[in-house]
Amino acid sequence: MVVLHSLCDFINCNFAVSDLSVSYWYEGRCPQTGELLRLPRTPMSEAIAHALMQDLATDERYSSEGKMYGVLLVELPTGEQRVLKAFSGLLNGDSLVEGWVPPIPGRDEVALEEARTLAQLEAIKQELITLKQLPERQEYEKRRSEFELRLQQMSDRHRDCKNQRHEKRQICYEKLIGEALIVALEQLDEESRQHGIERRQLKRQRDEVLQPLQQLIAAADARMGELKQRRRELSRQLQAQMHATYTLMNFLGQSLSLQQLIPEGMPTGTGDCCAPKLLHYAATHGLKPLAMAEFWWGSSLINQDKIQGKFYGACAERCQPLMGFLLSGLPPWKPNPPAPFPKREGGVLSPSPTSRGVWGEVIPILYEDEWLIAVNKPAGLLSVPGRYRDTQDSVLSRLRQILPDGMGIIAVHRLDQETSGILLLARDLQTYRQLSQQFQHRQVHKVYEAVLSGCVTTDRGVIELPLWGDPQNRPYQQVNYQYGKPSITQFQVIATEGNYTRVEFIPLTGRTHQLRVHAADVRGLGIPILGDRLYGCRAPANRLHLHARELSFEHPQLGETIHLQAKTPF
Repeated sequence: MVVLHSLCDFINCNFAVSDLSVSYWYEGRCPQTGELLRLPRTPMSEAIAHALMQDLATDERYSSEGKMYGVLLVELPTGEQRVLKAFSGLLNGDSLVEGWVPPIPGRDEVALEEARTLAQLEAIKQELITLKQLPERQEYEKRRSEFELRLQQMSDRHRDCKNQRHEKRQICYEKLIGEALIVALEQLDEESRQHGIERRQLKRQRDEVLQPLQQLIAAADARMGELKQRRRELSRQLQAQMHATYTLMNFLGQSLSLQQLIPEGMPTGTGDCCAPKLLHYAATHGLKPLAMAEFWWGSSLINQDKIQGKFYGACAERCQPLMGFLLSGLPPWKPNPPAPFPKREGGVLSPSPTSRGVWGEVIPILYEDEWLIAVNKPAGLLSVPGRYRDTQDSVLSRLRQILPDGMGIIAVHRLDQETSGILLLARDLQTYRQLSQQFQHRQVHKVYEAVLSGCVTTDRGVIELPLWGDPQNRPYQQVNYQYGKPSITQFQVIATEGNYTRVEFIPLTGRTHQLRVHAADVRGLGIPILGDRLYGCRAPANRLHLHARELSFEHPQLGETIHLQAKTPF
């Protein structure tokens, strides 16, 4: 079975390893020495992964079953570079698939027990479904609702009668005396007693009908509880057997079972993720890992937090605890030493080993003076650092590293990570405040270009929708007329390209994800931007097709109007 793939099957083979930068680290500490061991995710491994995504997009089988996929760039003893690819768990029910890295050794040893357990679990699942859909449940709810309605109607009628009796008693006290008064009051009391009897009879009738159904449902619920407990026991037993037989090898030649590596126990599925599969295969076949990348592809119905085509790091519960062992024996990854200040050629940070090897691809400078700097941000790069260690790489981080006055630079505004285009930064606090005021007062003219994943019927117009970000579902934005803030966008169709539409956006406000929501929401254009997985685009794309093309503002110190343009890269 062919598992090692040629690099040229994925990308241009002239893409040199020396051009690697780091967007994420797979890392862990060596169990013996405590040394921090690291393996990077680089532009090359991401480019390989994007090529794999394009292949997956051509086959419906990969879209229907959401899961993690991974690629590992390796070096053979001869120095030749090759690519390994892996999927998490099973692929359409199979663990062994031509062209993909095989599962961790050990599954074969428990294959019979696994098949028997899976059959038991499937039988339990079907019985749980049957018990959940018990006809008596619907019958109970139907009859209970009927009795509740009858009781409510009776209570309303009795309340009206009670009010009428109260009025009649007042009249009796005013007009009757002696025996006549006693008889009249007794008749009213008897009516009240009859109403009480009527209510008790209806409740007794209700209980006679509902109690047998309740008993059946209670028995079904008890059985469901037993089945769920049995399911947990079977799953734990199977996982314990698998963890005892699953054996991982590292680059020191050490081989340990999952049970030995994590004796305190581990979640279901440990050892079946992409990263352990890839690293184990490389270690057992004498391959040197250079870079790795993992991404989600397919349906997100179960893992609703996953976005198709987005890169993810090692999962904290299953993969991260294994990383230190798996990476043991790899030589330390050492970037090129930073230079104090990069050369500029034509307004572009020169492709020196520093600007590439440490901080990634070259960032073109569109405008620069002693007060401010404007760059053409590439797609996939943050504008400013995130809060976590794996989100520190950004335009601001790179400029602060490579410019002599970099530590004083402040980003005046931001672009989404997947959006490319013009980003403006100030070199001092006063300039930052003055430019920020222009953005706040809508004195900055911005033009974006996008490709929508469908055909637009309206050539031009204005979209006004109130946008609100749910704190429980960040960064997703939605239209909300109660809590949303006003957002306004002018749009104009530039061209129709097959089944896609090229559009020019002019945002008059600057809300988070404004253009993406205005494009995707049915109250806007109703068509997501190509590559926008977060807002519903399912068409294959290697990036978000949104670019900040033009920016005009008044220079705070020179008083001149600065008009910047960055050619759309798609």
